[in-house]
Amino acid sequence: MASGGFVDWRGNLIGRQVHGGVKAAWFLHFLTFVINMVNVPILLNLVTYLRGTMHMGVSDSATTITNFVGATSGFALIGAFLSDSYITRSRTILLFGPLEFLGYGLLALQAYVPSLHPPTCNIEDEPSNCKEAHGWNATLFYTALYISAFGEGCIRACLPSLGADQFDHEVPSESHQQSSFFNWFTFGISFGGFVGLIFIVWLENYKGWDIALGLSAILILLGLLVFAAGLPFYRNQVPEGSPLARILQVLVVAFRNRRFGLPEELEEAHESSAERGSTKALSQTNSLKFLDKACINHGKEGAWSLCSVTKVEETKTVLRMLPLFVSSMIGYVSNPIIFTFTVQQGGMTNTRLGKIHVSPATLFIIPITFQMVMLAIYDRFIVPFLRRRTGYASGITHLQRIGIGFASMILASVIAAVVERKRKEAAVQMSLFWLAPQFFLLGVSDVTSFPGLLEFFNSEAPRGMKSIATALFWCEIGLASLLATFLVQAVNSITRHGHYGGWLEGSSLDSSQLDLFYWVVAVIGLLGFLNYLYWAKKYVYRQDTRIVDEPSVDQDSH
Repeated sequence: MASGGFVDWRGNLIGRQVHGGVKAAWFLHFLTFVINMVNVPILLNLVTYLRGTMHMGVSDSATTITNFVGATSGFALIGAFLSDSYITRSRTILLFGPLEFLGYGLLALQAYVPSLHPPTCNIEDEPSNCKEAHGWNATLFYTALYISAFGEGCIRACLPSLGADQFDHEVPSESHQQSSFFNWFTFGISFGGFVGLIFIVWLENYKGWDIALGLSAILILLGLLVFAAGLPFYRNQVPEGSPLARILQVLVVAFRNRRFGLPEELEEAHESSAERGSTKALSQTNSLKFLDKACINHGKEGAWSLCSVTKVEETKTVLRMLPLFVSSMIGYVSNPIIFTFTVQQGGMTNTRLGKIHVSPATLFIIPITFQMVMLAIYDRFIVPFLRRRTGYASGITHLQRIGIGFASMILASVIAAVVERKRKEAAVQMSLFWLAPQFFLLGVSDVTSFPGLLEFFNSEAPRGMKSIATALFWCEIGLASLLATFLVQAVNSITRHGHYGGWLEGSSLDSSQLDLFYWVVAVIGLLGFLNYLYWAKKYVYRQDTRIVDEPSVDQDSH
């Protein structure tokens, strides 16, 4: 690791006993917990603030939230590009993470000062008398919102990749811990959301948005300070220049050399042009052979005339991952649909558990609780059991894990359709417990496909593109949600006849055809799953994820 492109926060070579490992990962887990304790409840409850305080219309509120989510993913790509190309991941978080603190601070100030938001009124009872935020107040709101989105995007892009950097996959014990890191990273997201949905939402509803947003800003600052305290322990990947430029160079040179035949001494071209630096040399592969022409030496020098085998193999890796990026995005469409409508189904059931009444907003906690419990069981018991039998550091391959998640969502769609039909036909109100199988399968999906996709993109991406790969993962999740919205609109448009609305345009679930829509989701999920299986079967991993030297596990344990 010391000679493999990793340095400490001062730029000195790192030592395995001092830098990285579990102790460094704990600082990252704390930041993950804190930012999701803030972001998950605010995102799920932001429409209440936009309607009740800023007096936005229903359409404008939904558009604002959608734009905010999309902007966060876009900003994640910017932060990822900067961290991979010019500055380290830890510095990117410390430079741009405080913008999230600033954004929440400005939102808290606006919610606290009466002159910075519209006068109080009940927009549901007297919408004509409620004035929407405009002018300076609207400018302040959107500025604060997108400042926080920029900071959140940069943290989101860099945090998982920085965590993976703390473990060397070539050392068996650290390979185990790297796989475990992504499980506990996902657990931190869920646990943060769990605490936030109880505590932050309570503050928003009963103590005021100014207090909730102000405390959120303080929590973000606390998370960044704890993260900064871990700087002496982090392993930092040395930036290697623009990865997009390297890919473009390979494509341009290969196109220019398209008429040349591949020489047998291609390896000599690699030796003469290999970059000297932190980039790890990659072996030549037999896939996408036309790109190998970028290595042909015909007397010209320069990055736009001759490329190394390592640079060509990086480009091949990215191109091989593209079909899986698209197919897994289609396969993930079922997840936001099942999650959203299952919670709405829960609101139509008997939510009284003994003497406790579960509010509809609190129903979001149920799938998150399932996910946390299952992640702990999966990481502590299932992975070690599978590891002993398969030899893979993570128990099974990344693509197998993702496929299990997609399969579980198909089964969840079928069960949800049957349960919804039974709920509508029931003479008395159905118990919330009937939704337990759906919530359980949602948990299975989040334990398998979510961390599986994150680990796959991070482990398979070239070393100099890991933050960009992580940002693309978040973009994939966002695009899957947009596809889910498009599917709902398309089904409504197709099933709308005359004065009769579409399947999901009823005034309530009782007057909608959610059960039929679930069957559509199941069919689309099955087609997406088959498409995913086709590309997953063809994919060749960049590196073997099997454990090479099992006896050395205890020697390097932290």
